[in-house]
Amino acid sequence: MPAALQSVDSASGSRCLADPTLERHFRGHKDAVTCADFSPNNKQLATGSNDKNLMIWNLNPKARAFRFMGHKDVITAVQFSPSGQLVASASRDRTVRLWTPNIKGESVVFKAHTATVRSVSFSSDGQRLITASDDKSLKVWSVHRQKFIYSLNQHTNWVRCARFSPDGRLVASCGDDRTVRLWDTSTRQCINTFTDYGGSATFVDFNSSGTCIASSGADNTLKLWDIRTNKLLQHYQVHSAAVNCFSFHPSENYLVSGSNDSTVKILDLLEGRLMYTLHGHKGPVLTVAFSRQGHFFASGGADSQVLMWKTNFDALDYREMLKQHSRRVSPDPPPHLTDIFPRSPHAHLSQNGTIEINPVVADMQSADPHVLEVGERLFSTVARRGQVGVLAGFRGPGAGPAFIHPQPESDEEVDEEAGQGPGPADLPEDSELPTAVRSTLEHIVHQLDVLTQTVAVLEERLTLTEDKLKECLDNQVLIHQQALRADETHRESRAEGAGV
Repeated sequence: MPAALQSVDSASGSRCLADPTLERHFRGHKDAVTCADFSPNNKQLATGSNDKNLMIWNLNPKARAFRFMGHKDVITAVQFSPSGQLVASASRDRTVRLWTPNIKGESVVFKAHTATVRSVSFSSDGQRLITASDDKSLKVWSVHRQKFIYSLNQHTNWVRCARFSPDGRLVASCGDDRTVRLWDTSTRQCINTFTDYGGSATFVDFNSSGTCIASSGADNTLKLWDIRTNKLLQHYQVHSAAVNCFSFHPSENYLVSGSNDSTVKILDLLEGRLMYTLHGHKGPVLTVAFSRQGHFFASGGADSQVLMWKTNFDALDYREMLKQHSRRVSPDPPPHLTDIFPRSPHAHLSQNGTIEINPVVADMQSADPHVLEVGERLFSTVARRGQVGVLAGFRGPGAGPAFIHPQPESDEEVDEEAGQGPGPADLPEDSELPTAVRSTLEHIVHQLDVLTQTVAVLEERLTLTEDKLKECLDNQVLIHQQALRADETHRESRAEGAGV
């Protein structure tokens, strides 16, 4: 079925929705895309991959993308800070990095766990960071001070995902011990455990109001829980293979999920049904994410593709929704998921009436020529072990990453290898190159870095100028409309005066 068509939902018959459409695809990753997140201002998309690289895609089609190099193994998770000034990434190399998402490519790196780090996420105020790992622990960090604060240690197997609640008072986590756990951040205790899983729990997150959590599993299921009553609200069995990731729409009315069955599915949470099945990936879909405003969502998969979709279906009749909210008896502010019908926890299955969308996706094997590589350089100097303590600030683009010793604020100790980086002996040396040639090459690389940064700064200024021009034009149109209305009102007043 073509992607761009208008559809009337026969089940509800209450509104006309436009189907989601494939807006753009991004070329640059050379291996499976494992994670994705939109920036708060909706101008960038960050993705991580098995190729060990973090990509920052600028959604302005004329702007270049950045490839950040630094991780030594697969990148497993990525997230923008609430301010958009930082990007956190986690990796199988046991480290977490904090990047500035611009041409400078500055980063802070610390040894966060003793095994693969599976998840990294900011608190809503941007002050704390939570990480989850195959070492069966969760760790909470101070972002500003880059210091370890405390651990949460009741999972009995790998921890796949961890998220703060919107108010920061709770943490939700899940893992291969087939449990979803809720933690109180003030007491640092596990306050509830959900165990109704037939396999590993792969992903967990709060809705935007913090009243519910959703979780996905290797048993092909998606479940929504009301954390105030600890009751299962909805149970979806719409995928035919493990569900790897999902994302709430900001309105809380929809949820997008990605699965090993190679599909992306859109769920209508208000009506408790499957809306769309999207076929665009050739292989497992490993990550999905809505933009902060909900107008777009991204998907990434084992086929190295990053696809960005235009939502279209979120243009609801909010007057009708407000009427529904006014009939509620719950005192909680709208919207929240106790309005979901049906409220019974029976499984919602895939229906024959679901709209299937098969967009034409271009070949993704060729490299994008407009990608700028930033981060660690061939001739960069890396901090020696023991030289760097707690980082005071980010370093220059040519100085490589700064390593920090995460100083614990409690009795918990971080692995003593924290802060270990390769010394000068680990840098590439070629005894056949004369000193003069080597010096010349270093100078050329430095000049190329300066030139690349200059071009990127000019592009950024051009983008800002275009945005400012658009704002001025919009204001001019608004002023013109106001002047016309004022003139029309004046003429009407004069006409009424003449008539009198």
